[in-house]
Amino acid sequence: MEALSRAYGDEALSAFELDFLGDGERRRLPLGASWQVPFEEVEPVRPFRWDRGTEGFAGWYYSVTVREHVGYESWLERDRLILLDRDPHVTAMASQPFWLHWHDGRKRRRHAPDYFVRLATGRARVVDIRAEDDMDERTRESFEATERACKAVGWEFEWAGRPDPMRMANIRWLARYRRGRSGQPGAVAERLLEVFSEPKGLWEGAGLVGDRIQVLPVLFHLMWSGKLQTDLSGGLMETGSLVWTEGRQRWAD
Repeated sequence: MEALSRAYGDEALSAFELDFLGDGERRRLPLGASWQVPFEEVEPVRPFRWDRGTEGFAGWYYSVTVREHVGYESWLERDRLILLDRDPHVTAMASQPFWLHWHDGRKRRRHAPDYFVRLATGRARVVDIRAEDDMDERTRESFEATERACKAVGWEFEWAGRPDPMRMANIRWLARYRRGRSGQPGAVAERLLEVFSEPKGLWEGAGLVGDRIQVLPVLFHLMWSGKLQTDLSGGLMETGSLVWTEGRQRWAD
């Protein structure tokens, strides 16, 4: 309670306000009175636009983590959603969760972070996405203000830029097999984990299990989940890519 009292004494908790859609209605409250809202469950505070001539590229990504579609406004945001969806530490996420309002000493400002993420530990993370070469002073100020607000309530803040292009290309491929149905039947998955307990080529290992048409979707699903590993950054995956069961990487050296 003492720690909570000290937190509520932080002027940031009253200097910032959150404007969000909660319980079917629009609400605007001081940060100190709203930080415990489960923002991973709220609706986006602004619509995703597909109008011709608008910047970005909006769409909906089906997340297997939350079992529903999550919005994005650019390819970069879509890629970050894929990475969040694959992260075993992430249990929930929501796009455009709230407007953060503050006064910068000259005028009123507001900013809608890209994502609110709930972690398996119960902690929260706010994610803003922008490539380094696409940053301007106003955006930097918005991100800095968001980070201050997050620190005041014990949330993590992440500014995410462009991911490694090779790794991202491979993960986009694996994302095609992210749904649980690709991991069936269980016997094939078990056999794959056994076959790749010693590192071997992707094509070779799949062939040892059975008909590759049936085996490869299961293999890719296991790679998406991390139960099978490969070097995702060294080059595009191919038939000869070395694959090994999680925890056996040292054998691949």
